[in-house]
Amino acid sequence: MRVSYSPGYYASIPHEHIFPMGKFQGLHRYLLEKEILSEFEIIEPKMIDFINLMTAHTSRYAYGVWNGTLDKKEVRRMGLPWTKSLAIRSRLAVQGTLNAGIMALQDGIAGNLAGGTHHAMSDWGEGFCVFNDVAVAIKVLQQSMWINKALVIDCDVHQGNGTAEIFKDDDTVFTYSIHGEKNYPFKKPPSNLDVGLPDKTGDKEYHRNLIESLDSVLSSFEPDIVFYLGGIDPLETDHFGRLSLTLKGLRERDRIVIEMITQKEIPLVLLLSGGYAPTLEETVIAHAQMYEVAKELGF
Repeated sequence: MRVSYSPGYYASIPHEHIFPMGKFQGLHRYLLEKEILSEFEIIEPKMIDFINLMTAHTSRYAYGVWNGTLDKKEVRRMGLPWTKSLAIRSRLAVQGTLNAGIMALQDGIAGNLAGGTHHAMSDWGEGFCVFNDVAVAIKVLQQSMWINKALVIDCDVHQGNGTAEIFKDDDTVFTYSIHGEKNYPFKKPPSNLDVGLPDKTGDKEYHRNLIESLDSVLSSFEPDIVFYLGGIDPLETDHFGRLSLTLKGLRERDRIVIEMITQKEIPLVLLLSGGYAPTLEETVIAHAQMYEVAKELGF
C-alpha cells in the first residue's frame, strides 16, 4: 500500500500550541518501526501547483497563504500562526492527497500521512485547516478525467463544513459526515448526509449509526473513488471530542469503513484528519490503527 509522506509535513509552530504538529513525523517513524509500512511504500510529494490549488481556492487566498499577506483576523481564524514552513507544509500535504488519489485508482487503496483538512473554505482557512486537500484532489482528478464521481466519508468528530460548502451545488460529489452534533463548527453547512451524534456516544451506538447510514449512501450513490477522513477525535480521551469511543472501538470504525468500500472494489484514500489525544504517543498509535487495519485486510 503506497502512502504519501514528506518530512516537510512538519511546520514550526509554538511548542505550547494545541495542534500536535509532531504527529506526522511520529506516525511515519512508528509505521516503519512496526513494519506496518516499508520504505518503498512511502512516496514523497512535491508542492501542489497553484493552478491545481485554485480549483478549490481563490487566487487571493492561495497566494495570501504563500506570501504571508493574510490579515491578522484571517490568521486567527485559521488557528495556526503563519510561517513560511506552514505554507510549504500545506502545499505539500495537498499534493500528498492528490497523489494518494491517483495511487488508489491504480492500486485500489492508498493513503496520505496527513490530509483531511476539511474546515478550509475556498477563500479562508479555519479550525487548523489551511487548504482543503480533499476538495482540490477531487476537482483535479475530475478535470484530468481520472474520475467522474467521488464520495467523501468524514468520520472526524467535527463536521466537514468546508468540504460541504465547496461541493454544495455539485451532484458529482457526495459529502457524508458523522460527527458530534453539539461540537464545532457551530454553523454547519449541510453535507449530502450529516449524522449528528449526541455527546458521550459510545462504540456500539456509533458503529450502528455508521453502518446504517453508509449502507444507505452506498446503495444510492456509486462513486469512482472514496476519500476517508479517519479523524481520531471521537476518542473519549480527546481534548475536543465529546464522544466516548474506545481505542478498540475506533479501530473497529476503521475496519467497518475500509471493508465496506474495498468489498465493493471502489478505490479508497486514507487520510488522517484531526485528533487531540492527551499525548503525542497516544495520537500516533490511534492514527496508526487505520493503516494496521488496512494491512490486516491484505492491502
